Amino acid sequence: MLHPSANEAFLAARDFLLEHRVDYETAVGGFAWPDVGDDFNWVTGYFDPMADGNDQRALHLLEEDGTAAILTYDHLARRSRQVANLLVANGAERGDRILVMLGNETALWETMLAAMRIGAVVIPATTLLSGPDLADRFERGGASMVVTNQGAVGNVDALDGALTAGVTRIAVGGGDGWVDLAESESLSDEYTAAESTRSADPLLEYFTSGTTSKPKLVRHTHLSYPVGHLSTMYWLGLQPGDVHWTISSPGWAKHAWSCFFAPFNAQACVFIYNYTRFDAPTVLQVLIDHQVKTLCAPPTVWRFLIQAELSDHEVALRELISAGEPLNPEVIAQVEKAWGIRIRDGYGQTETTAQIGNTPGSDLVPGSMGRPLPGYAINLLDQDGEPADEGEISIDLAARPVGLMEAYADDDGKTTEVMRDGHYHTGDVASRDERGYITYVGRADDVFKASGYRISPFELESVLIEHPAVAEAAVVPSPDELRGFVPKAYVILTEGHRESAETAADILGFVRERVSGYKLIRRLEFGELPKTISGKIRRVELRGQESARVGEGPRNDAEYLERELRA
Repeated sequence: MLHPSANEAFLAARDFLLEHRVDYETAVGGFAWPDVGDDFNWVTGYFDPMADGNDQRALHLLEEDGTAAILTYDHLARRSRQVANLLVANGAERGDRILVMLGNETALWETMLAAMRIGAVVIPATTLLSGPDLADRFERGGASMVVTNQGAVGNVDALDGALTAGVTRIAVGGGDGWVDLAESESLSDEYTAAESTRSADPLLEYFTSGTTSKPKLVRHTHLSYPVGHLSTMYWLGLQPGDVHWTISSPGWAKHAWSCFFAPFNAQACVFIYNYTRFDAPTVLQVLIDHQVKTLCAPPTVWRFLIQAELSDHEVALRELISAGEPLNPEVIAQVEKAWGIRIRDGYGQTETTAQIGNTPGSDLVPGSMGRPLPGYAINLLDQDGEPADEGEISIDLAARPVGLMEAYADDDGKTTEVMRDGHYHTGDVASRDERGYITYVGRADDVFKASGYRISPFELESVLIEHPAVAEAAVVPSPDELRGFVPKAYVILTEGHRESAETAADILGFVRERVSGYKLIRRLEFGELPKTISGKIRRVELRGQESARVGEGPRNDAEYLERELRA
């Protein structure tokens, strides 16, 4: 039975954060996760009452040819009820796993809301999945239904028939053996679930990107992501009525963070511009034409944007956010000089909502991710599990945040490992200054020692990408007879720069001027970087390459040694 004040409790917590959007101390000190009871469904308990009769834009999808799909909150709620009826008519029930492979199209938001109404479990996936990666979603995810578009129908059909036997197939546009999602448009826009949803019921099961191992299956509940993303809403600085654009690909947790739960919690408009190739002048004009107020983008986008004359573009932006990897200080400075707004950073994982962030109105410390967000008690633990100024980012389970995952769905051992000793262990290392600002050091697995000194690959990569010739970089330990290990950089060059000894020497000299002697990069190799399907660098492969190297000379023709270049 629905907690009689579930929606009121949720709204009170949300409104408290909105009221104290630029008052970090009050927000952190006074916030408490809302008690929504044991039976809670965010869609029926919060979204529907908010959306009923609401003609405010909820979703605005703009295409390159200028066509647009615009759905009000009321329209989106009604469409999701129609889609829910279609899913149920084709066998979906509470607890069933639905693999959702959709792009930035209205069907994605309609299907997400529809599945939540039913109490089904959504397994989000990118439409780029195919072969073994896609098969893994069916094998370990246990999906009994798939909803996708025409671009991915063939990838599903190409799988072993034994793997997808009995799986109900629904696609935008239909197809041979596929139900057309458009059939939902003729169904009733009223829907009542056959069973009520419990707060602890699974809602989302995300496959992680698998940078260091086989992708983990992260389980979130009807409480952890819908309510937990109040912290993300606060970090982004969203306000009701904002036009919010996060440049992100569906299928990964960041999309749910900033293109679904956080903006809908704030009653903002989710804006998306679907482009095939990034073009800075066009994107800037889109920002102006559609009065985007809050923009969250990865560092690559920010680096492209500063190639244009930002000061010539009178944007309506109020909040700028970057996430995913380090952003060059000069990029932040150029954007601030042009628009008078400083780009803010933050931190979180698929396993959580936003944990740490630079929040609106707060002082910013260069290079820092910010401070713990409302509802999160963050400790940095050393190798003995004791609080330290530098250590693994760990969440205190004595004050367990709502936004923390329930578990790894298929690995009890891994769940126990990360939830040990009264903390959730993120696997990331950071340092904290006297004001409480936290600066990322690197993955615990990636940090290594050279000549007895501790080396942060993240720190060296942050320096490397400041060089104009470096597009991407990854630093890993490379075996060395004298020092044990030395830092080695794998580098992809920007357009117009040539792989050569001269380029390598220039990059290494650039780093030498900016880091202490014990941190010097001793080896540099040009070439492609192995990546996960989500675009994250698989440093585990690079470390494997280095551990297998023979001798102290160059590994191949693309590798250059610092000692030889300086000779």
